[in-house]
Amino acid sequence: MPHAALPSPLLSPSFLLTAVFAAFLLAGLALRLWLASRQIRHVARHRDAVPAPFAGRIPLAAHQKAAGYTIAKARFGLLDAAIGAAVLLGWTLLGGLDALNQALLSALGGGMVQQLALLGAFALISGLIDLPGTLYQTFVIEQRFGFNQMTPRLWLADLLKSTLMGAAIGLPIAALILWLMGAAGPLWWLWAWCAWMGFNLLLMVVYPLFIAPLFNKFQPLEDESLKARVTALMQRCGFAAKGLFVMDGSRRSAHANAYFTGFGAAKRVVFYDTLLKQLTPGEVEAVLAHELGHFKHRHIVKRIVSLFALSLAGFALLGWLSTQGWFYTGLGVMPNLSLDGVPGAAPNDALALLLFLLAVPVFTFFISPLFAQLSRRHEFEADAYAMAQASGADLAAALLKLYEDNASTLTPDPVYVKFYYSHPPASERLARMPLVPAP
Repeated sequence: MPHAALPSPLLSPSFLLTAVFAAFLLAGLALRLWLASRQIRHVARHRDAVPAPFAGRIPLAAHQKAAGYTIAKARFGLLDAAIGAAVLLGWTLLGGLDALNQALLSALGGGMVQQLALLGAFALISGLIDLPGTLYQTFVIEQRFGFNQMTPRLWLADLLKSTLMGAAIGLPIAALILWLMGAAGPLWWLWAWCAWMGFNLLLMVVYPLFIAPLFNKFQPLEDESLKARVTALMQRCGFAAKGLFVMDGSRRSAHANAYFTGFGAAKRVVFYDTLLKQLTPGEVEAVLAHELGHFKHRHIVKRIVSLFALSLAGFALLGWLSTQGWFYTGLGVMPNLSLDGVPGAAPNDALALLLFLLAVPVFTFFISPLFAQLSRRHEFEADAYAMAQASGADLAAALLKLYEDNASTLTPDPVYVKFYYSHPPASERLARMPLVPAP
């Protein structure tokens, strides 16, 4: 009697996942390196002359500083992308996560403590790996171009606070999700998604009131004329906020910004102190009108709804993948599953979470231009709203100052823009605005 043909290991789901993951990882790295190289060449090629639409408005020295800053960040991005891909490969196909899991299983046995220890150890090791790059960005690149205002002591204090805050917030929600994965049955992912969304909504209320003040000082806006102007604008736009605040952003960086934070009754308008120093009251009003444009067009609500939908799909996918042995073995981890697929003595829930968080960005990177394009469209809509509610010339003047002061290049590579830029480049935004004649 002839023997039944054995399935080829090359066609097993585990091998196919390994091959597809490796292919996407290498393709993503190649694409990142190609895009960064294009950006470097394009910016360098145009660094010696201010583009015609900005001639007389942006000094050549400022244009060249922006080019140097952009090139420095892009060159660091080349190294960061290569290191990131190597680290990801080390965690997955080369067995790093599996080794960490096995070591903790030997030391702690299977259970909630071991799973939380795995998540915590992974976060700690990942943070240590990222630490040199963070230090280089802050104290070399940002320092070289005059943006860093942080002392080593302040940087260390921020690191300690953020680590403790991350543990205080992250461990309880991680424990809740892990408990649901083990106790809520086949639809655990639906309950976990509800918990995750509730946590995010709660954080939107809690963050501006209790977390942000741990890192920065927030003082009520004291300029009465500016306050009256801003309040009148918000009333015209039908926007209610809990208060107008100035944040001491200059303690850490010379970059300027303004933003809304909070949710519901906790909404706040926050201005960086650097922004108020750089812009006139009319320009501040125009920048705020742009932010109100996002509110008026419901961009924030749309993004929250999109986050809800995408995270629901992600949790549902995780719910299925976590029961598939090939999901673990295909990514370099030996799960605690018996041959018939019945879970073993130790749960795999933390492993499934980490593998999913490591693997998903490898595949979703290729659709990121779609989200960038949507974001740029939202920025154009907010600009149009701002020009209807405030002075378009003031908005253009404010953007010019911010591009100059933040050393944002005026000549980015068009392909790089399409892939990465969440905001339209200066040439596209200002082409739709009335420009005051150059002096």
